[in-house]
Amino acid sequence: MSKYWSPIVHQLTPYVPGEQPKLTNLVKLNTNENPYGPSPKVIAALQAEAAETLRLYPDPNSDRLKTAIAEYHGLQNNQVFVGNGSDEVLAHAFHALFQHEQPLLFPDITYSFYPVYCGLYGIEYAPIALNERFEINIDDYLRPNGGIIFPNPNAPTGIPLALSEIERLLKANQHSVVVVDEAYVDFGTESAVQLIQQYPNLLVTHTLSKARSLAGLRVGYALGHPDLIEALVRVKDSFNSYPIDRFAEAGAVAAMQDHAYFNQACAQVVATRTHLIKELQALGFEVLPSGANFIFAQHPAHAGDALTAKLREQNIIVRHFKKPSRIAPYLRITIGTDAQSEYLVNALKSIV
Repeated sequence: MSKYWSPIVHQLTPYVPGEQPKLTNLVKLNTNENPYGPSPKVIAALQAEAAETLRLYPDPNSDRLKTAIAEYHGLQNNQVFVGNGSDEVLAHAFHALFQHEQPLLFPDITYSFYPVYCGLYGIEYAPIALNERFEINIDDYLRPNGGIIFPNPNAPTGIPLALSEIERLLKANQHSVVVVDEAYVDFGTESAVQLIQQYPNLLVTHTLSKARSLAGLRVGYALGHPDLIEALVRVKDSFNSYPIDRFAEAGAVAAMQDHAYFNQACAQVVATRTHLIKELQALGFEVLPSGANFIFAQHPAHAGDALTAKLREQNIIVRHFKKPSRIAPYLRITIGTDAQSEYLVNALKSIV
């Protein structure tokens, strides 16, 4: 700690991302990256962008990308906000929409960046406990609040929430903003984007890191009423008016427009997930229902940390969360290729 720090820095507990080890022959199933590369059209777009024009600033409004996103979702450009990864988009949402007198509500087991943002921006929050099946219960959120946020499907559990339940929440909670973080929605969960036109207090966030295989480019976006989007733009332009560089915009536009590749990659991940769940259940694992590109699983005879360590000995890394204690028995396992899944299953057979 330094005497030169601002006071708030002493109080921050930063988010800890998934490990990115530099090891060879590694089966990396810990950060929910897509096992398949981006569309060939993305690669071509990036190659074309490597030109003399890199001396020029990018478009501060990212209009080409906003148009591609709006067209994909059936919205208007003024209903789209883009940022440097969905984490930056979420940070701007916390700053622009959640600084109120009432506490922000989100699940007690969820994306661990949420309390980090609250600490950074001085936002009071009240975690809402998942039920005994690790599900979000909308009735628990029908209380005074300064905003509500949750992932759908939730992370790290992977459990999806029905669209009808989200709409029930929106109908009952019209005095504050509801953010639905849909980082993993494309792997089998119904999107809340279709509710945007009806509910002006709904903001939906997406990332191109998962289903579109662009974690290395850092592109995310939010969709909602123009009033909500304007709030995000005001915060963004007070922070960094050029968050999306030329390469990121070119690659993201190509990814949004290649529907066939996107659908094929998502379908393959879902098929592998279905097969892996059956294999793990045959080994005695309990696997929570998943609408994501990962699963949350535990074995009744083996502790989560012990399984994680034994898998690492076989060059397989998965994500293990020690807190809260009720999820400590579980492993969060990213869906890889069929070959990676087979390697994982064989390793677990030798362990359990």
